[in-house]
Amino acid sequence: MLGPVILAASRSDKMRRFVSAAPGTKQVVARFIAGESVDQVVPIIVDAADKGLEVTLDVVGEDITTVEQSHAARDAYLELIERLKDLGLGTKAEMSVKLSMFGQALEGGHELALANVRPVVEAAAAIGTTVTLDAEDHTTLDSMFAIHDALREDFPQTGCVIQAYLFRTEADARRLAANGSRVRIVKGAYKEPAEVAYQNKAEIDKAYVRILRILMEGEGYPMIGSHDPRLISIAQELARRAGRKLDEYEFQMLYGIRSDEHLRLAAEGHRMRVYTAYGTDWYGYFMRRLAEKPANLLFFARSILTKD
Repeated sequence: MLGPVILAASRSDKMRRFVSAAPGTKQVVARFIAGESVDQVVPIIVDAADKGLEVTLDVVGEDITTVEQSHAARDAYLELIERLKDLGLGTKAEMSVKLSMFGQALEGGHELALANVRPVVEAAAAIGTTVTLDAEDHTTLDSMFAIHDALREDFPQTGCVIQAYLFRTEADARRLAANGSRVRIVKGAYKEPAEVAYQNKAEIDKAYVRILRILMEGEGYPMIGSHDPRLISIAQELARRAGRKLDEYEFQMLYGIRSDEHLRLAAEGHRMRVYTAYGTDWYGYFMRRLAEKPANLLFFARSILTKD
């Protein structure tokens, strides 16, 4: 029940100031955010690779208001790519981007976001890796999918994200699976109305399994974004039934959550990618992590009540 409240707070400037000033915030944010700069995140990437893990990197920050900020977001990713080039990890270190950060919500935002993200995708391809377009609230998805289609004309490995709680997603999954797309499936982490999304956890889980079956039986590359042990087991069984080899799909989990499970799946021979966010504008990302799981909120509440 608290999830929708927290998601609403994620767009509140007043709550942003309160949470940022709370004494325990820094400790909890560090659980989910790998650092504030490229210099801080590079050792984490290297450590993950040494452990047999892969990463997808997200420079946090999405509620921009100016074209200049959208260009700064583009440049932050280009800086990241320059550092990744020296590591030589190829697709073991890819990137995830939110098109809102590239100007999607501004005037002329569709064209602006495409113009900003294209050089990032080009630069990623030049060092042997790729980019996945994150899904945001349902009003942005037609634009996101159109940009995804445009980028795949030249860079077919460009991925995208679909959200199981939306009614539209089964149809989106069929199209993407038929097109051979890389697709990450997640449950969904935005506050969506009942007119467009399932509100009940059991219904969302059932939709997730239906959509995952579509992806596993299709021509694309499924990326299972979940920490749910039951869904992970179901994904393994669906992959087996579809005749997929271990390198024909992957699991993805968030940095700082179920780290032991990351290592277990990698040790079993699965591709295990850790969604690793970094940057200074962490608030919106952080609040969605709290909304997703009550245990995260309890951990935060305990921390802000504890003085250093």
